[in-house]
Amino acid sequence: MNDALKSLEQKMMPEGLDALLVTDPKHVYYLTGFASNPHERFLGLLLLKGEEPVLIVPALDAEAAHAASAVTKILTHSDTDNPYNLLKECLGSTALNTLGIEKEHFSVARYELLAESIAAKSFQDIGPLLRSMRAKKTPEEVSRMKHAAELVEEVLRRGLEHVKTGVSEIELVAELEYLMKKVGASGPSFDTMVLSGPNTALPHGVPGSRIIQPGDLLMFDLGVYAGGYASDITRTFAVEEVDAKLVTLYNTVLAANEAGIAASIAGATFGSVDQAAREVIAAAGFGPYFMHRVGHGLGMDTHEYPSLHGLNTDVIENGNVFTVEPGIYVPGLGGVRIEDDVLITADCPQTLTSFPKEWTVLHL
Repeated sequence: MNDALKSLEQKMMPEGLDALLVTDPKHVYYLTGFASNPHERFLGLLLLKGEEPVLIVPALDAEAAHAASAVTKILTHSDTDNPYNLLKECLGSTALNTLGIEKEHFSVARYELLAESIAAKSFQDIGPLLRSMRAKKTPEEVSRMKHAAELVEEVLRRGLEHVKTGVSEIELVAELEYLMKKVGASGPSFDTMVLSGPNTALPHGVPGSRIIQPGDLLMFDLGVYAGGYASDITRTFAVEEVDAKLVTLYNTVLAANEAGIAASIAGATFGSVDQAAREVIAAAGFGPYFMHRVGHGLGMDTHEYPSLHGLNTDVIENGNVFTVEPGIYVPGLGGVRIEDDVLITADCPQTLTSFPKEWTVLHL
């Protein structure tokens, strides 16, 4: 049994939980070491006070589960079985006052099947409990995230070599995602974004057939999964000589990025990170053009707790990892975003991403 699973078991009694059912595949992996995508099939980790944990997997995953899982009691179900009958068998005649489930992961249909199968007086959401555990990364998790950051930076470094006359945004996306596999990543951690010229003014623009041109800003937002953990980086470049106003945008965003990172210290609030970056942009007169939060938690998911918006009063702790990604997006002119992955340590914030951020001009 790994440390995360032991910690979760110890929290059951203080939380008033008789049993837990974990069904999110990422949380099953976090707690057991077994990673899978069950698709529509049932996957669940059952914890009952004083009993051995039980992992329920599709029969086709049995061998992989036995090889990887820290939980040794593994039950399987075929495509024609009702997996909820296995839950019944595990619980027997046990009467539950409160069963913990992940409400955000349960569909109404699955909840109804569960309620029909298990006699529980109430169901309690364990999402916040798992979220708080995942927010503080272990040294092993940090090591995996550093590796994911190294891989995505190598992808970006090689991808920049393909910025040439006649290349389009979507062609660069294709090249980057090919390189992700080539360098050893599992794949992209989100839809890779390459935007150019006026498209950079769209914070969540969709790469298309636009050809990269002299005078453009060129924005890359990409990440990879490696060892089950994600990276996420954004860098913005100039293509040949650009309007001086775009240089001003860039310098302002870079200063905001650095201010946000400097504010990322244990004991401060997550909201203060957003405020530190936002103040720089507002002081330069671009306040209305920074319309999103400054960052988000990062780990097994690309977007996880915490949300770094200005009203978040939760306190930063050692082991937290999140992005700092201020941006300015001016319609008709262009946009700049600079994003780093930040680890909170006792000494100072540590950036897991190290790709250069100084103003860089690409030549076609």
